Amino acid sequence: MKLRYKIANGVLIVLALALASLAVVLSYESDCEPAPAIAGDAERMQAIAYRCYGSADVLQLEEVEKPTPGDNEVLVRVRAAAVNPLDWHYMRGSPYVMRLASGIGAPDDTRVGVDFSGIVEAVGSGVTRFKPGDEVFGGRNGAFGEYVVVPEDRALVLKPDNVTFEKAAAVPVAALTALQALRDKGQLQPGQKVLINGASGGVGTFAVQIAKSMGAEVTGVCSTRNVEMVRSLGADHVFDYKKENYTESDNQYDLIVDMVGNHSLSTNRRVLTPEGTMVLVGGAKGDWFAPLSGPIRAMLYSPFVDQTFIVLLARIDRDDLQVLSDLM
Repeated sequence: MKLRYKIANGVLIVLALALASLAVVLSYESDCEPAPAIAGDAERMQAIAYRCYGSADVLQLEEVEKPTPGDNEVLVRVRAAAVNPLDWHYMRGSPYVMRLASGIGAPDDTRVGVDFSGIVEAVGSGVTRFKPGDEVFGGRNGAFGEYVVVPEDRALVLKPDNVTFEKAAAVPVAALTALQALRDKGQLQPGQKVLINGASGGVGTFAVQIAKSMGAEVTGVCSTRNVEMVRSLGADHVFDYKKENYTESDNQYDLIVDMVGNHSLSTNRRVLTPEGTMVLVGGAKGDWFAPLSGPIRAMLYSPFVDQTFIVLLARIDRDDLQVLSDLM
């Protein structure tokens, strides 16, 4: 028995040391490196870049080499770009676990920004969907630069004529998140009741409009100063969270899309229909485990109840961008 305890203790010690080592590695931040030299005959452009993790001070306006489109790529001159929490997370490298993909110590990809709109300047020999002069919008790393190269089959679609470049650039990440939360994860159907917690935020404002376009009865949750704005987007009902708590109401919803996370899953169950769904978008703030707490709770909770609790990780998808373009 003593041998078993010694083995178990040894395993726990090894696991603790491994986790401590991983934590040290993930939280390490190297110094910012200078921008590499550009070949003398290369075309140049200006772009925002970051060569280490940190606050907004790590963002630098640099002169970089202008990209050249490959056979199946499109070169877009950026007219407008939008800033998302996604860009903040990459800039900070937070939560630290994301550095396993974005780069240990410093970012592997120094380009910044995703949402953009602009005008096609050149296309590769194999491109058939776009031509120079087309007005487009989409999502691609490096949107905070004068030019961006996008594969033809990726997240790039024609911009509607009735929408400005600035408005189109504000759409991709936030609106795709809203669409996929409602349609894919929430399986929202016409006539169903949906509650959107955080209806005045980036994702929430799109969620209100898209849910209405899908024929749902929409309830938004926001602060006092945004109540009329959320109503103007089409919400049938609005909770002012400074005056009332939606989880204490007598209403029930087929779907809750939550961008805030200010109420527990068990509390939200009260206002979900017996077979309703709750989609969690985003997570708590923090560098370590706080952002993972919501997804973990949802995974542990769902198998034991009839209702569904699910976490959304949105994807930048060309077909979904076309849906959004048609809606605009």
